[in-house]
Parts: sequence; C-alpha cells; structure tokens
Amino acid sequence: MSIGDLVYNPYTGVALLLVVVLLYKVPASVRAWRNPLVRQVGGLLTVACCVFIFVVPSTIKRVNQVTGVTNFSAPWVYSLLTGFCASCLLLIIKWRGGLQVKVRRATIWVYGSYGAVVTALWVLFALGDHHVERIKDLDTYYATTPYMREMIVLYLLAHTVAVLITLALLWSWESRVRGTGWLHVGVVVLGVGYALNLAYDVAKVLPVVARWTGRTDLDWMSTDLAPLIASLGGLLIGIGFVLPHAAERVSHRWSARRLYWALRPLGRVLRMVPAASAPVALGRFESLDLRLTHRQTFIRDALRQVSPFMDAALREATRERHLAAGDDPAEAAAAADAAVILDAVPRLHVSSKPEHPVERPAESMRDLAAISRAIRRSPRVRSTHRAVPNQEESVNP
Repeated sequence: MSIGDLVYNPYTGVALLLVVVLLYKVPASVRAWRNPLVRQVGGLLTVACCVFIFVVPSTIKRVNQVTGVTNFSAPWVYSLLTGFCASCLLLIIKWRGGLQVKVRRATIWVYGSYGAVVTALWVLFALGDHHVERIKDLDTYYATTPYMREMIVLYLLAHTVAVLITLALLWSWESRVRGTGWLHVGVVVLGVGYALNLAYDVAKVLPVVARWTGRTDLDWMSTDLAPLIASLGGLLIGIGFVLPHAAERVSHRWSARRLYWALRPLGRVLRMVPAASAPVALGRFESLDLRLTHRQTFIRDALRQVSPFMDAALREATRERHLAAGDDPAEAAAAADAAVILDAVPRLHVSSKPEHPVERPAESMRDLAAISRAIRRSPRVRSTHRAVPNQEESVNP
C-alpha cells in the first residue's frame, strides 16, 4: 500500500478502520470463541478487511505480479466480495434468530449458492481472454469480452441479490427492535450501509450496460463514483455490526463508574462500622466491575451491622420534613435513609445495644446511590440527624 493510495484511494481509509475494528474485537472473540455469532462477526470483519485491502490499486498490481497471471486480482477480489456478501447474510440470519430448522436451512442455502458463484467466477475467468492488465477499469474494459463479461455480470448479480435480501431482512427486523437502544441504532446504520451498497451496484451496472451499446461516457461511474460509495457503505456496515456491542460496553462502563463514585460518600460514612469479616484487599489494577462489587458488598455488610441502631421515628420525621419542603417521594426516602444512617453509625460506637426498634431494616434500602447522593449534597440531611456528643465529627466524610 503506497502513500499515494493512502491519500487518494478511498478504499484505504476504510481498510485501516476495519483493521482497527477487527483488532478491537479480537479479545472478545478469543474469550467467546465457542459462540457461533461471535465467530461469524469475526469472520465477516476479516473478509471485509481483505476486500478493502486487495481492492487498492497498488495491491491489485502486486497480486498480479506475484501470481504471474494477468488480472488475477479480478476473480480474487470478486470472490472476496462474494464471500463478504455471504458472511453478511449469514450474520443477519443468525442475528435475527428464529426456528433452528429455518436458520440451518437458510445457512445451507447461503453456503451452497455463494460457493457455486465463487466456483463459477474462477471458471469464467479461466475461459476468458484477459491478457491486458486493467487496474481500475476492468469492469468496463472487459464488459463485452466473452466469459469475462459473464464473470463481471455474475459477481454484480450475486452482490445485488445479497444486498436486496439483506435489506429486506433488516427492514423487517427494524420494527421489531425499536426501543432496544443501541441494537436499533446498529440496525438502522446497517440499513443505510446496505442501501449505499445498492447504489454501488447501480454505479457499476450502468456503465457495463452502456458498454454493451457502445457508449463509454458512463465509465466514470464505475471508476470514480463507485469506489466512493463502496467506501462509505463499507464503513457504515462495519460500524453497524460493531456499534451495538461497543456502545453497550461503553455505556455499561460509564454507568458502573458513575455508580462507583456515587457510592463513595456512603462508603466513607460506613468505614466507621466494625467489619464483620476480614477485609478484602484489591490491587490497583483490578477491574471496575470487581471494585464496584466490592464497594456494594462492603456497604451492604456495614448496613446490616448498623441496622439495629436505626431510628424508625427519626426516619419518618425526616421523610415528612422533606416531603413538606417539596421533595418527591424518592428523594425524601433517600434523605430519610441517609439521616438514620448518619444517626446510627456513631451510636454503634457508644452503645452495644440498640435503643430503637428496627421497623425498617437495612435490607429494605434499595437505592444506595440515591442515599449516598443525599449524604453528599443535602444540607438538610446533616441538619436533621441527631448529633451524638463527641462522635459526630468522626462520621463526617
């Protein structure tokens, strides 16, 4: 791949991006290799990378030189493109799911039909006259050459059929995945990408048909317009397949990080509670999910320890006060829970027996993040909980 290709050829940028996407998917593919859907995504991205790498003009010329066969790249690229079409169909079929019998039947049909197309491409290439090397305009140059003409029409027909079938599957699927978040976005992006692939077929077919009538004024559509459309379409298809997983992963990590930091004020308050078991030491590079689980477990254990010292009357009074101040019921409940926790922690240190009946055990405190936020930001919580002499300062975060 030369610097000139990198700057001027639209396929190169997509190839590089697809390689990055493939490398991003490698760890997940290795961990879940037994999952057929994961293998299918990996195979599709690999074939897509190969298509956009081998279609670059410098690569086409190099393959022809290495093999010693003039225009050898033509059936090779067409075969890769046909394999990509089959991979897309297989992934959509398995992604949509359904009865196992129907999925297996459709899979066999795709393998059989597109395997036959690839075989026919090589047979037609072997029978055709292709002694003049064409790097960028092979489709239009050989549009009227026997056997080569049939090879070109066959690959375009196979590509068009695959795009139409995939678009139909995506269209029927889109209404079923509305409201599913990133999955729906991915399906929509895939639909746009395949619509562009249909435009690519039009940009390729029209110049070929024009050549049959002796016209050459539409060749620019095949040599200049089609690569741009294919690049944008390939980019969107790659994004559409990866986006749901990547976005869900980022969203999960963002939510976990927000929850981890939201629980920090509550965790700081509960550090004063004697541990019921030996503490678990976490390394600096432990995963966020493990650290979040550790913090949640610590908070739950500490709340169970301090639960007998929680004052139900204080909680109710605090809740009523916040409701009267205009807070919604959820905010008032979180503020009341925060107040009884701040009240109970120092009492645990000055008394071995609880003074108040436990009408609301710690297990009923569901929204720990809301309680933690109430501890951090609400001045009314701090002013509401009853001070215990010489202990209140020790529990403030």
